[in-house]
Amino acid sequence: METKKIIAICQSGGEFVANKDNGLLSYTGGEAYALSIDEKTQLKDFKQELSENFQCNVDGMTIKYFLPGNRKTLITISKNKDLQRMLNFFKDSDQVEVFVACPQNVPNMPASRSSRTTVSEAVIPSDDPMDIMQDDDAIVLNEPIESLPLKVTPFSNDEKHRRAATQWENIITGVDQRFNSFAEFREALHKYSIAHGFDYKYKKNDNHRVTAKCKMEGCPWRIYASRVAATQLICIKIMNAEHTCGGATIKARQATKGWIGSIIKEKLKVSPNYKPKDIAKEIERDYGIQLNYSQARRAKEFAREQLQGSYEEAYSHLPFFCEKIMETNPGSLATLTTREDSSFHRLFVSFHASISGFHQCRPLIFLDSTLLYSKYQGILLAATAADGNDDFFPVAFAVVDEETEDNWHWFLSELKSTFSTSEHITFVSDFQKGIRESLLDIFGKECYHGYCLRCLAEKLNKDVKGLSHDARRLLVQDLYAAAYSAKLEAFERCLENIKAISAEAYDWVIGSEPEHWSNAFFGGTRYNHMTSNFGQQFYSWVSEVDGFPITQMVDVLRGKIMELMYRRRLESSHWVTRLTPCMEEKLQNETAKVQSLQVLQSIGNSTFEVRGESVVDLVDVDKWDCSCKGWQLTGLPCSHAIAVFECVGRTPYDYCSRYFMTDTYRLTYMESINPIPNVEKPEKSEVFVTPPPTKRRVKPKVKPVELMDSIKRQLQCRRCKGLGHNTRTCDKVNNNLLDEEAHTLTPLLTGMTTDEPTDGGNI
Repeated sequence: METKKIIAICQSGGEFVANKDNGLLSYTGGEAYALSIDEKTQLKDFKQELSENFQCNVDGMTIKYFLPGNRKTLITISKNKDLQRMLNFFKDSDQVEVFVACPQNVPNMPASRSSRTTVSEAVIPSDDPMDIMQDDDAIVLNEPIESLPLKVTPFSNDEKHRRAATQWENIITGVDQRFNSFAEFREALHKYSIAHGFDYKYKKNDNHRVTAKCKMEGCPWRIYASRVAATQLICIKIMNAEHTCGGATIKARQATKGWIGSIIKEKLKVSPNYKPKDIAKEIERDYGIQLNYSQARRAKEFAREQLQGSYEEAYSHLPFFCEKIMETNPGSLATLTTREDSSFHRLFVSFHASISGFHQCRPLIFLDSTLLYSKYQGILLAATAADGNDDFFPVAFAVVDEETEDNWHWFLSELKSTFSTSEHITFVSDFQKGIRESLLDIFGKECYHGYCLRCLAEKLNKDVKGLSHDARRLLVQDLYAAAYSAKLEAFERCLENIKAISAEAYDWVIGSEPEHWSNAFFGGTRYNHMTSNFGQQFYSWVSEVDGFPITQMVDVLRGKIMELMYRRRLESSHWVTRLTPCMEEKLQNETAKVQSLQVLQSIGNSTFEVRGESVVDLVDVDKWDCSCKGWQLTGLPCSHAIAVFECVGRTPYDYCSRYFMTDTYRLTYMESINPIPNVEKPEKSEVFVTPPPTKRRVKPKVKPVELMDSIKRQLQCRRCKGLGHNTRTCDKVNNNLLDEEAHTLTPLLTGMTTDEPTDGGNI
């Protein structure tokens, strides 16, 4: 078998420059030679060849290199084993950068600096772990900096731009250099031209050969590459590296989405949320090229497609993707619908592990939506539940082209088909968007609909006009208090407070159907969960991947749900309490209140009177009922009930909802979600799906916050005390000023003094 050769780009005579911001090292100046090495190369022969090229003595020569992806740590090559480790480390690469320090090209440095400043080094992991342990002389730590020059200094803009491109100076080494594809060669050529400051044009550019020459007339620089016969490799056959043009401005060529995409592609791998504004800022900082937001966004999309595949193709893979979900996760539901023109309409996904797990959760579902900011936009509809530890539990989600009443109706219909429970389900959601009508149509009287308190407060704040900031804040506080009030008297007191602030707000609240949002009237069981955005962690997952092609976005969400199921199953296996940790803590908090309560003789077989400081409550043990309503609202015994249990010698654990038991929690996460194979390279489907025809929307700079924190202080005029304007724009003040001016000008024009009565003469 032929030994693979690697091109060693050997550099000497320059210096390392450390970036103050991130500590990354770059090598500038000096000269460079390209040498071929392989696993048969001996260090002494390598050093001899280096000494001939750089005209220096072998004695005292120091050779170093960087670990892949680490521009902070230099590794020293001091013996053959070190050289072989380097080759093994770069066995999947075609080249490696090597830095050579010869005795005559190391500048003299003050001893004081040498003693303080060092280059931190590490050892490459050997194939044999014992090899490193026995090979102590391979470890070099904190070597004095004289071995390779290093400076830390601020840069001018030109130096920064030069520094950024320096890494590409030797990306093309000359004749016989090989590439895996023409795309790889073209990308290398582009970077090479940037590093050397010239522009080029293609003479031939197809699937068989590429010929390029310098764009400046008369310049002899030229390169030719073609495919190696019977292989997929691309090889440089001819290269004239001489330039007589002196370089040219290539900024216009650089600012293409392809070039920028190639620059940011690697960073996008590790930072999927790399923002266009940050891309533009870093490109200008490193290369002196100014981009607008749209250019940076298009470059990001191009790079993402290079990494993840085409957005358009992802839609065509959806039929295959749905089949694989149900094939690899039996019992799951994945449905896809298209419009008449075969464009994407909506996708519903619910995994069997979620369907099975929900039956062990409270019959409580939160419905919410979030915008998707991928190339083709869309809306994600989600149904989440609350597990026994009061964490969110993902039940189902859908991607639709728009948030419409029809799409919500379809989503809820698909959701119902996954349920096999006979219990009445309580839904918490927005009271708009057609959800209410869809729930009535699909679930009928088998469900309860709780309005999201956050959405309700936002609408109240929007609809009621003419209130000050403080009045609005108090109004929202009273609305929340009314919603959480379990007793009618407390609810009515809150409404009186609202009426004292604004009669309009009072009428609004009365007409907002309190039976759908107030604990005092609500017929379902929300366990004191009053808002629909319960699954914030799930929506944060979506925000991380909403720019991915649709199949990859769904698969990443599947992976996160899979990890969640496994992690919670593993964590709960170590729990020793009868209740889940969260519920155990809540029960202990209620138990701590018992000392201040007094239990009187039972009124009946199961009814007890419990007295506090100023309140008397009745507890019916058999009916799991307390007049404070805390037991019924939360599913956990309230302090009054616990006081009775202690009095009659019973344990409160027997009176907790089964949904809060550790055993039930473990059943919730008993099932697993399996991976979906061939997501990256799916098979072709007979069903053809095209992207939806959507318009790009602007992503908000700031995520929505809770209403209590978002009520903005309105302008209030100091003169007329009106809201929404100041004295400069006050109509009343301006009208008064005009009247005053008219009163002053009138007597002057009519020949009368201001002390004399007038008939209102015209100006």
